[in-house]
Amino acid sequence: MSTSCITAQHRFLLALLLSTQVLAPATLAAAQSTPAGRTLEQVLSDYLAQGLDSNLPLQQQEISFERSVQALAEARGAYLPSLSLEARYTRAHGGRTIDIPIGSVVNPVYATLNQLTQNLPSPTNFSPLPHQQFTTQRPREQQTALRIMQPLYAPAIAANVRAQRANSYAAQFTRDAFRSVLVRDIGIAYLDWCKANQSLAIAESNIESLSENLRVNNKLYEAGKVTEDQALRAQAELLSVQQQRVEASNAIARAQRYFNFLINRDRALPIEPSDLPRVDTLNPGPLETLISESMRRRAELRQLDSLQQAAAAGIDAARSGFKPTLALALEGGTQGEEYRFGPNERYAIGSLVFSWSLFSGNQSRARVGQATLAQKASALQLEQARQQISLEVEQSREDLLAGLSALRTATARESAARAGFKIASKKRDAGVISQVEFLDARTSFADAQSNLNLVRFEVFARAIELDYAAGNPAQHLGTSP
Repeated sequence: MSTSCITAQHRFLLALLLSTQVLAPATLAAAQSTPAGRTLEQVLSDYLAQGLDSNLPLQQQEISFERSVQALAEARGAYLPSLSLEARYTRAHGGRTIDIPIGSVVNPVYATLNQLTQNLPSPTNFSPLPHQQFTTQRPREQQTALRIMQPLYAPAIAANVRAQRANSYAAQFTRDAFRSVLVRDIGIAYLDWCKANQSLAIAESNIESLSENLRVNNKLYEAGKVTEDQALRAQAELLSVQQQRVEASNAIARAQRYFNFLINRDRALPIEPSDLPRVDTLNPGPLETLISESMRRRAELRQLDSLQQAAAAGIDAARSGFKPTLALALEGGTQGEEYRFGPNERYAIGSLVFSWSLFSGNQSRARVGQATLAQKASALQLEQARQQISLEVEQSREDLLAGLSALRTATARESAARAGFKIASKKRDAGVISQVEFLDARTSFADAQSNLNLVRFEVFARAIELDYAAGNPAQHLGTSP
C-alpha cells in the first residue's frame, strides 16, 4: 500500500487539530515543555504516514482487499474461452467379446458349391471358415486433443461477476474504515502522550513551589514563628506531589508504548513533541449537516451497501438455476493405436452444448430463498448502522459542546485558584496565614491546573471523535482541506 501522501480525510483531521485552540492560562503555558519548533500538524502528518504504511492490522486489511480484486478477476475470466490439452493412453486386456457365427452361415454354401463343381473342369475347393470372435475394446489405444470451451449464454457468470465486484468494493471500504479508525487512534494516542507530559510538567512546577514552601516553613520554624507540625505538613505535601510525578512518568511511558505500537515501531523510541495549538472558540455546526455528511462519507455504510448489492447479485445467481446454458465446444487431435498424424488418425469435432435443468428437487428454489433472506438481513444491518452512526454523531457533538463548556469553567477555576495561591504565598511569606490555609490554596491551585490540563486534552479528543463520527473532519468548522 502506498502512503506517500495522507488522504484528504486525514488532512481534515490535522486541520481540525490545529483549529481547536484552547485559551490556556499563563501558568499552564509556563509549565509546558520548550517549544519543539514543529507544529502539531507537521508532527502528526509524519506519524500518520508512518502508521498507515506499517500498521500490521491495516496491512492485513490491504491483503484482504487485494484478494477480493483477484476473486473479481477470476469471476471475469469465466467469460473467456478455456483451452485445454487432454491426452489419454490405454492398455486393455480381456473384457466383453462379440461372437459372429460365420462358419454356420457360409460353410454349408461352400460345401454345396464344392459338390456341384467337382465334375467340372475347374472344380471349386472352398475351405470351411471358423466362427469369428471380436473384443469390444482395443488392447492399445491413445487419444490426444486440444479442447476449447466458450460459454455463449450463462446467466450465472454475469451474476457472479456482479457479486464479486460488490464484495471487492466492500473489502475496499472495510480497509478505508479501518484506516479512519487508525488515524483517530493515532491522533488520540499522541494527545494522551502530550497530556501525560503536561501532567508531569505541572507536577514539576508544584514540586518547585512546595520545595520553596518547605524552605520557608523551616526558616519560620527555626525563627520560632511556626510550630514543627507545619513544617512536617509542608514536607508531607512535597512528598505527595513527588509521588504524582512518578505516576505521571509512568503514564508517559505507557502512552509512549501504545503510540509506538500503533505505528508499528520499537516501543522504546522517543516521540517528537510539538507546539500544541491554543484553543479559541469551536462551533461543531448544525447536527443535521453532520448527520447528512456522515451518511454520505462513512466507509462503514458504503461497505454495508456493497454487501447488499452482493446479496442482490446472489439472488440473480440463484435464479440462473432456472435458466438454460449454451456453450460452444471445439475439439481436434489424433487417436488410434499409435501416435500418428495421418488422415486416418486426425479428427475434429464441433458441438453446441445446450443444458437446461428441468427439475433438481427444488434446490434452485431453496437457493433463491436463501439469497433473498440474505439480502433482507443486509438491508436491516445497513439501516441499523445508519441509526447507530446518527446516534454516534449526535452524542459526539453533545460531548464536544459539553467539553467546551467544561473548558470555560476549568479556565475560570484555574485563574481564580492561581490568584488565590498568589495571595496565600504572600501571606505565608509575611507569616500571617496558617499552614493549613496555605496548603489548601496550593492544593486548590494544583487541582485546578490538573483539571484544566485534563479538560483541555479531552476537548481535543472529543473533536477527533466528532470528526470520525461525521466522516468529514473539519468541514463543519468552515476550514478547507
